[in-house]
Amino acid sequence: MENMQYNEINEIQAKKEGDEKEFQLHLKSAEGGNSDGQNSLGYCYEYGIGTIKDNKKAFQWYLKSAEGGNGYGQYNLGRCYEYEIGTIKNEEKVFQWNLKSAEDGNSYGQDGLGYCYEKGIGTTKDNEKAFQWYLKSAEGGNSTGQYNLGRCYANGIGTTKDDEKEFQWNLKSALGGNSSGQNNLGYCYRNGIGTTKDEGKAFLWYLKSVEMGNSYGQNSLGYCYENGIGTTKDEEKAFQWYLKSAEGGNSYGQYNLGYCYEKGIGTTKDEERSFQWYLKSVEGGSSEGQNNLGYCYEKEIGTTRNEEKAFQWYLKSAEGGNSYGQYNLGRCYECEIGTIKNEEKAFEWYLKSVEGRNSCGQNSLGYCYEKEIGTTKDEEKAFQWYLKSAEGGNSYGQYNLGRCYEYGIGTIKNEEKAFEWYLKSVEGGNSYGQNGLGYCYEKGIGTTKYKEKAFKCYLQSAEGGNSCGQNSLGICYENGVGTTKNKEKAFQCYLKSAEGGNSYGQYNLGRCYEYEIGTIKNKEKAFEWYLKSVEGGNSYGQNGLGYCYEKGIGTTKDKEKAFQCYLQSAEGGNSYGQNSLGICYEKGIGTTKDKEKAFQWYLKSAEGGNSYGQNNLGHCYKNGIGTKKNKKKAFQWYLKSAESGNSYGHFRLASLVKAIMQFILRVF
Repeated sequence: MENMQYNEINEIQAKKEGDEKEFQLHLKSAEGGNSDGQNSLGYCYEYGIGTIKDNKKAFQWYLKSAEGGNGYGQYNLGRCYEYEIGTIKNEEKVFQWNLKSAEDGNSYGQDGLGYCYEKGIGTTKDNEKAFQWYLKSAEGGNSTGQYNLGRCYANGIGTTKDDEKEFQWNLKSALGGNSSGQNNLGYCYRNGIGTTKDEGKAFLWYLKSVEMGNSYGQNSLGYCYENGIGTTKDEEKAFQWYLKSAEGGNSYGQYNLGYCYEKGIGTTKDEERSFQWYLKSVEGGSSEGQNNLGYCYEKEIGTTRNEEKAFQWYLKSAEGGNSYGQYNLGRCYECEIGTIKNEEKAFEWYLKSVEGRNSCGQNSLGYCYEKEIGTTKDEEKAFQWYLKSAEGGNSYGQYNLGRCYEYGIGTIKNEEKAFEWYLKSVEGGNSYGQNGLGYCYEKGIGTTKYKEKAFKCYLQSAEGGNSCGQNSLGICYENGVGTTKNKEKAFQCYLKSAEGGNSYGQYNLGRCYEYEIGTIKNKEKAFEWYLKSVEGGNSYGQNGLGYCYEKGIGTTKDKEKAFQCYLQSAEGGNSYGQNSLGICYEKGIGTTKDKEKAFQWYLKSAEGGNSYGQNNLGHCYKNGIGTKKNKKKAFQWYLKSAESGNSYGHFRLASLVKAIMQFILRVF
């Protein structure tokens, strides 16, 4: 051990002596007026090679070298003006000195000039000129120029996008020892850009990049360890590499480090640190960090909730071209988060998001087309966008695609496919998918009826905080679907669902208070929860509220309001509302008696499978209410009602059969 330490000390001492000799040689050469020596001496002062670091002296010697016509000196002088090395920043001089260096044939100057044209440093932005100068630098064998030329082909900067050329120039740059080129070559291998996908090679090139201290390579290597790309998954190593990248000032590394702290990847969960790293990330202009910072403000992660700030950061991210930022900005406009509701803008930002192939945006765009949010209703387009989202692995898209197949939205009804997509959504841990799958098991949609499995799916969904699942679980407990009846648990589930804003849960909670299901009867609360359900546009709630107004339950009797509520419910396709509306027309409740309309609404209710509507339709046929008497049809509808378990249907069927039997006995 002592020998090793002794050898290391000797090596350090030898290097120091070598650097000092090198410095002295460059000093003599520089003082003798040699422009190469002057440039090299400037380099020694800039990096502290064989002498104390001194940026002002570095600048002075680069200046002498540049004025002596040295292309390297001119390039380095340009760098000094760009990065404030021993002098004040001056973009015009950055451009001028890179131009002189480039025109002198210096490949570094050519690369620097290309960068000036690309970014508009000291000159007008001109991507075509940027491309031409990068090309000259690259063809001159400059590895940085080769890397930048690869970027041009990757992003279509001053030229047409070309994956093969992107790969070839990154390969040349990487083989030339350029760490940025090595990182980008790894990216090409990882994603199969211009070459065959090879995650093993991707990992190896990222590894080479980090050997040279490249912060982008460190971030990429972290990503490999996090996701098991070309190597064994190792979240602790992922965290360590993100940390190195972040501490090196890389905004991507800072963003990923923030994500590690947020989700507890390779480290202990720490939302405050997560927020701080996202904040650092945005200082470096990271659009990913801007999006996640917005999410922190929206969801109160490591900071105080502030929806206005959330909106502002989503806006910055979106304007920076980030597809997640665009999606979240769309959500803000749709759901009124930190801004005024604007459905047209919501649709526009979702549309921009899908240009970046964002599966969340694809799902939301589908929803816009389905529900006519900021655009014309188009169920076929809704289906197509849900399909894209689902195929992209989005669990919400998979759930919505399942709904399309279940209900025939924009496509042909296919219960087997509905079941399959709900199942995929559940595999992604989606609580809506769990509720949808539960319904399939309960009703035998695309699969065999299995009420115990239905209950388990609803339970998972409810435990995940899903208000739809909570309502479904309440129904299971109320009616003993796949579990033992428990009215108190049913009430609790409905309460959670209702408090979560679910209009079905609110309706069912109203029923609990009205009919004393798992709680004490409270007519005023019944009325209040029906009213909330109606505010959510729920047709069951409309029917329930109508009944409250008709009978004076928790409110003053108002038959006209009752009629209006029933009408809304009926026009919304609710079979209970249609039956109630039929009664209004038959009895003249809140409207003029109209037996023909009564018959028509009973017919709609009955055809919708409502046992009360079927019973009342049978009554119409038996007694000639709004239609001709027809005892055969009366019998058929009473029978359907009775088969559905309706006690009124049973009674009227029995009465009709008895009357028929008495008639037969009298005749014979």
